[in-house]
Amino acid sequence: MIYSMTAFARAELAGEHGTLSWEIRSVNHRYLEPHLRLPEAFRDLEGAVREALRKGLSRGKVECTLRFAEDAAGRSMQVDQARARQLISAAENVAALIKQPAALNPLEILAWPGVLVGDSADPQALNSTALQLFHQALEQIKAGRLREGEELARLINERLDAIGTETATLRSQVPQMLAAQRQKLLDRCAEMRVELDPQRLEQELVMLAQKSDVAEELDRLGTHVTEVRRVLKSGGAAGRRLDFLMQELNREANTLGSKAFDTRSTQAAVNLKVLIEQMREQVQNIE
Repeated sequence: MIYSMTAFARAELAGEHGTLSWEIRSVNHRYLEPHLRLPEAFRDLEGAVREALRKGLSRGKVECTLRFAEDAAGRSMQVDQARARQLISAAENVAALIKQPAALNPLEILAWPGVLVGDSADPQALNSTALQLFHQALEQIKAGRLREGEELARLINERLDAIGTETATLRSQVPQMLAAQRQKLLDRCAEMRVELDPQRLEQELVMLAQKSDVAEELDRLGTHVTEVRRVLKSGGAAGRRLDFLMQELNREANTLGSKAFDTRSTQAAVNLKVLIEQMREQVQNIE
C-alpha cells in the first residue's frame, strides 16, 4: 500500500471534567518532523506521542495540537477554610490601622484566588485518556494518508500507461523517420543537381542512424516503468525510491530529445517529459 504524506484528522472526547480534542495535520517533508502543541498540564505526554508517531509514520511534517476545555459546571465547590482564615486575619489586621474600616464582604473573600476550590481531575487518568484519544486521531491520519496514497498510485499508473504508449509509438516510427530522412537527402541532392556516390550516401545514412538510435533509451524507459510499477505494488515507504526513478526517467527523456531528428521524435520527447514531471509532483507527496 502506498501512503501520501498529506492528511488531516480530528478526534474529540467529552468527559466528566471537560472536553479533550486532538488535531493532526500532515504535509510532505523529507523526513519525519513532528511539532507538538500541548497544554502545560499534558507535557508528560510528549514522549509517548513522539514514540507513537515514530512507529506509525515514516515521513512528513506532522503538527499535533491538543486542546482541553475544562468544564466547571458539574464540579462541586468547597471553601479552603485555612486559606479563608488567613485572608480574614490579614484583612482584620489591616482594618485595625483604619479609623472607619468597611465591613468584610464574604463574596470578596470567596473571590480571592485559592479560597473557593473545586474537585480536580486525576492528572494521570486525564493523561491516559488524552493518549488513547491521540491513538484514535493517529489511526485517522494513517487512513487518510492511505486513501490519498491509493489515488496518487492510480494517477501514476495512468501516466506510466501513457509513457508505454508513447515509447511504443516512437519505436514503431523510427524506421519510417529514417526512411524519410533518406528521401529528404536524395531530394535535396536532386534539387542541387548533385550526383552522390551510392556508397557515400549509405555511409551518411548509417551515421545518421547511429546518431539517432534511441533503442537503448527506449529500453531503459521501459525498465524504469516496470520498476516504478513494482515499487508501487510493494508499497511501504516508497517515496525516496520513486523520486530516484523519476530522475532516471527524466534523464532518458532528455537523451531522447537530444537525439531527435524528426518532429515526431521531438514531440515524443516533449510528451514524455510532461508525463514524468506530472508523476514527479505526485511522488513528492508519497511517504
